[in-house]
Amino acid sequence: MATARLEYIAPWWTFWLHNFPHFNFTFQLTDNTFRPEDASYQQALILLACVGAAGLCLSLLVLTVYLSCMCCCRQGEDKQVKRPSTCCLTWVAVITGLIVCSAVGVGFYGNSETNDGVYQLTDSLYNANHTLGGINNLVSGSVGGMERGLKQHLERLDEIFAARTDYVQALRFMQTMATNIVRQLTALPDLSRARVDLAHVADQTGRVEYYRWLSYLLLLILDLVICLVTCLGLAKQSRWLLIIIMSAVLLSLVLGWASLGLGTAAAVGTSDFCVSPDKFIMNQTKDFLSADVAHYYLFCSPNLPSPFQQSLTIYQRSLTTMQIQIQGLLQFSVPLFPTAERDLLGIQRLLNSTESNLQQLTAFLDCHRLHKDYLDALMGVCYDGVEGLLYLSLFSLMSAGALSALLCSVLRAWKLIGIRDRDYDDIDEEDPFNPQARRMSYTPGRANIHSFCSYNSSLGSEQGLGGPPQAANADASASTAPPAEYMNQSMLFGGNPRYENVPLIGRGSPPPSYSPSMRTTYLSMTDAQIRHFGTDFQV
Repeated sequence: MATARLEYIAPWWTFWLHNFPHFNFTFQLTDNTFRPEDASYQQALILLACVGAAGLCLSLLVLTVYLSCMCCCRQGEDKQVKRPSTCCLTWVAVITGLIVCSAVGVGFYGNSETNDGVYQLTDSLYNANHTLGGINNLVSGSVGGMERGLKQHLERLDEIFAARTDYVQALRFMQTMATNIVRQLTALPDLSRARVDLAHVADQTGRVEYYRWLSYLLLLILDLVICLVTCLGLAKQSRWLLIIIMSAVLLSLVLGWASLGLGTAAAVGTSDFCVSPDKFIMNQTKDFLSADVAHYYLFCSPNLPSPFQQSLTIYQRSLTTMQIQIQGLLQFSVPLFPTAERDLLGIQRLLNSTESNLQQLTAFLDCHRLHKDYLDALMGVCYDGVEGLLYLSLFSLMSAGALSALLCSVLRAWKLIGIRDRDYDDIDEEDPFNPQARRMSYTPGRANIHSFCSYNSSLGSEQGLGGPPQAANADASASTAPPAEYMNQSMLFGGNPRYENVPLIGRGSPPPSYSPSMRTTYLSMTDAQIRHFGTDFQV
């Protein structure tokens, strides 16, 4: 592990972000060292977060100027352009939609990278917390065994060996060794506070990261939905869809610029920490860890001696001495004092358990385990975490610009839809070339109105066609025949739409545009047809 410290090298983007100017509220440069508890440093991060607010104001200003120009130029443009071209609008919508989709892809990658980095950080914190918890449990277990379990056995043996002063002196020596072990264990640094701090930091970080990940996921989904609904709204030219699109775009703009500001501040602050993490951690742990202990775990260099080596050596020697004393008492005192065997075996089992604790404690106190967790946490935060924040900032910037252009295109589409509706409203209903007017010209109330040919002219037309003369006193009630008779008559004369516009019943003769085929049919009517249609067509 001679190169363990070289495993972590701060990435170049952390130095780039670290060199961002840090201004306080009075616009004075402040130190860019990571000091989250310092008011001036907090002000610098808040000003960096206000970049998002500045971008939002700029976007709204551009939209306001565009809307004002569109409204001012509307009258002159409406007079010149009857049917405005939508080619430019279509291309703008397509390009902005592609940019938004690309930004969403970048955002998904950045969100995943940031989540992976934070997950690696919390996992490392939990592993380090487990290591510190194991150290505390081993120390407390060994101290408790020496102070309580050994004391009970020695008190009973002291009564049993009261007649033998040499055995009593051996017991006193064992008590001294036990006290020495307890003293060395209690001299170890109290890591319980660090354990509580790490657990609290890991829990809070995991909770905040979950809500951050979920918020970005919803924002990404919102941008995708905006693209889909925009395509649908422009295709259907629906105003209520365009209203929904404009509302969603404004909401996404606010959220996007806010995420950009928060992401920038978080990336810069994290980079300040990643450039010099050792200094910050030593300042945070100086209240309950000595400088040599913190330095030992942060750097874990083989050239650095372990600050626990002396205590562990004394612990090991004292334990070995006690085991030798117990072996001698078991060999020489048990034949003389059989009742002492139980307590002596109890002390031997206690010493064996303490020796096992010593081996585990030595492994836990070694710097390699905690240093590995420390490096994993730094790699997760400074590599994946900060890189992910940069991608998320790029997503926010791309989506904000594209959505602003998309909102301009939606406003333009709204105007074009208004021009189209106005052109429909301007159609003259009395225009003879208007299909709607022709459809409205025939109504049930006009069924009894004669055509533009009078009855007399129709009679003359009939005579000109060579048909038999018709009675002058024909029943005038035939002119009031229901529309069903017109339909039957139109079917009779071939169903040609050209000759169905003017009803024949009630006119006394076919229309002037009577075709040869219709004339043949007219002259060859059967008796049943005459009874059905009346005397107007009797040959």
